[in-house]
Amino acid sequence: MWLPLLGLILGISLGLLSDIQIPQEYGNYLSIAVLAALDTLFGGIRAHLQQVYDDRVFVSGFFFNIALAACLAFLGVHLGVDLYLAAVFAFGVRLFQNIAIIRRILLAKWTERSKASDTNPSE
Repeated sequence: MWLPLLGLILGISLGLLSDIQIPQEYGNYLSIAVLAALDTLFGGIRAHLQQVYDDRVFVSGFFFNIALAACLAFLGVHLGVDLYLAAVFAFGVRLFQNIAIIRRILLAKWTERSKASDTNPSE
């Protein structure tokens, strides 16, 4: 559990300390890639909490979601249509659904723990 948190802290630190500028024309691609990555991350957290997590599903979903979103944005640019907005909408909806499910699972676990502590008072 500590390794992903260490990676997250390291990645955020490197991102804040570096002075990398992303060109304007890649902004749509980057926004979709970040949304796809966040969607996969929160889907993995939800799967872990539901005890159905699989590494292969997580890794393949991570790269497939990013590639699919980038291809959709690329196709939209060449067609002259803002297709990246469809990916933003789809990943945004899934992201909020995953967060809502995680919240419900954590609230249920917290409620179970508080009930268990109420029925078994400390000595």
